[in-house]
Amino acid sequence: MFTILIAEDNKNTARLMEVVLTQNGYNTLLAPNGEEALKILDDNHVDLVLLDLMMPVMDGITFTRVLRQSGSQIPILMVTAKDSQEDIRRGFLTGTDDYMIKPIDEVEMLLRIQALLRRARIAVEHELVIGNTTLDYNSFTIKEGEEVYEIPKKEFQMLFKFLSFPNKTFTRRQLMEEFWDSETQSEERTVDVHINRLRERFKNSQDFEIVTVRGLGYKAVKKE
Repeated sequence: MFTILIAEDNKNTARLMEVVLTQNGYNTLLAPNGEEALKILDDNHVDLVLLDLMMPVMDGITFTRVLRQSGSQIPILMVTAKDSQEDIRRGFLTGTDDYMIKPIDEVEMLLRIQALLRRARIAVEHELVIGNTTLDYNSFTIKEGEEVYEIPKKEFQMLFKFLSFPNKTFTRRQLMEEFWDSETQSEERTVDVHINRLRERFKNSQDFEIVTVRGLGYKAVKKE
């Protein structure tokens, strides 16, 4: 069972979050400010922090900065009434993983938490499971049913990226910047070549397909 630390100074908001999370199978810990949240982290295993931005003693930005400087990669979902682009930018630059604006939508909050926990597990385990397909980042192998095989490293990395964020569109430029050395002379057409190879390799997959988003780029879509 996952444990979520709620760092929120408003008692009513904290209580609402606690009830929603508990009803959905999560353990919860409560802290009224960033300083108390850090103390709780010293003594407890926490899988995710649900963090208010404006708190007394130590605010959410300071908490996030201290936590990241310590080397911790615990997922942080910042929840705040401050919705300016500068506030959001400051939160992400400091190290938060996601951002929600109050008043919170309970369903959206749960979906964002699930996504962050899934990504954190993938990062730690370096293994991704989509239906009957398993990608092992440590060995760059793919398992489909009982068959285990390798594909070229760059294609594996691209596929792992796509399937880690299903339905998220990646532009050719984003893919070039992440998977190709900035000093190479490769063109964005190179991305198309690798995508076509992946499509050919997995054209019979029962678990996913890579689709073109016209005018934007590509995304992976899970099959029902």
